[in-house]
Amino acid sequence: MKIISSGVTAPQGFQAAGVHCGVKDNFTTPQPDKLDLAMVLSDVPCTAAGTFTKNVVKADPVILSMEYLADHKAQGVILDSGNANACAPKGMENAIRMAKAAAAATGLQPQDFGVCSTGIIGVELNIEAIEAGVPGLVAALSDSEKASNDAAHAIMTTDLRTKEIAVEIEVGGKTVKLGAIAKGSGMIHPNMGTMLAVVTTDCAIDPAVLDPMLKEVVNKTFNRITVDGDTSTNDTCIVLANGLAGNAPITGPGPDYDTFYAALRHVLEYEAKMIAADGEGASHLITCTVQGAETEEKAEFMAKAVVRSPLVKCAVYGADANWGRVLCAIGYSGAQFDPKAVEVKFQSKAGELLVCAGGQGVVFDEDLATKVLSEEEVIILVTMTEGEASCSCWGCDLTYDYVKINGDYRS
Repeated sequence: MKIISSGVTAPQGFQAAGVHCGVKDNFTTPQPDKLDLAMVLSDVPCTAAGTFTKNVVKADPVILSMEYLADHKAQGVILDSGNANACAPKGMENAIRMAKAAAAATGLQPQDFGVCSTGIIGVELNIEAIEAGVPGLVAALSDSEKASNDAAHAIMTTDLRTKEIAVEIEVGGKTVKLGAIAKGSGMIHPNMGTMLAVVTTDCAIDPAVLDPMLKEVVNKTFNRITVDGDTSTNDTCIVLANGLAGNAPITGPGPDYDTFYAALRHVLEYEAKMIAADGEGASHLITCTVQGAETEEKAEFMAKAVVRSPLVKCAVYGADANWGRVLCAIGYSGAQFDPKAVEVKFQSKAGELLVCAGGQGVVFDEDLATKVLSEEEVIILVTMTEGEASCSCWGCDLTYDYVKINGDYRS
């Protein structure tokens, strides 16, 4: 697998764009430099798959995309940032109008588009601004690296950095590429797929293979991150596969399936870690790895409980080696285990520190602990003695800035 540039425009036959249309201009101070409308479009129809929020309260764009992608066919995705179009007046009507605007400007059908929105909940979508902006958005479509980057910027809300990746692999003797953009910073505790993500590939793959593969990979990547424990109303991850690489379609298990699976997992895990690291107000990425567990499911329960714990998050923020909070979190995770058979280490670029063995504290160097926990990425390694299974989950620390950002999010 080779890491390449250009994000969603790296695979053959894909274009992207991001422009400003003024989505939030009707209820806040205009920000003319903020890109807020994006599109990803294939030159040809695609095999499509999607995962969506399991929150009972679903935004209308989610409901519409679930309907449009039910046949596993699509050609593009249109996305706005600034307004979630969730629990809002005329929500479904405006989601449909977004799809119709995209269709009218591209000569396609509304059902050819996934529709994604992110931002404030409960405010009517400024659909007129979007409709006015779509022609310029389509005119800006390009297969350049900048075009992917513009689209990645256009879907950001409180994100501080774009989240893009592209990789190149060989499938059936053909060069195949996968690219992705994603956004997510707050209201992050996926229970389906992700916040907003679009994945493109020129691989030929059967929808009966792509759909379950996406769900499985999502469960091992996006569903293993948490920022604040809140599952969004708008979480959506859409994969478009246009087949232009010319490989024989992947129709089932085999070497090509394994290669593509590994690439998709790499792409989504990268995006998942980028989202966790960019949590609102975050200063540390926290990785918790549980190893030596009886099952992967048990290891996941434990690891996710650790990265979700507000007390663990605060300890990492303060560079406090409070390992008792780690033990406490795995204790209420729902997994059954022997507390006396647990070892805990803190790791980072600054070194490694054993803080708990046999379920009890050990003497450690507090100065080294401070150095280890002050690095940008902190790893919490929990070792069991039950079996061979392991799992990693990702989160971030909890800082004063998280409260500041969410205390005045609407204004």
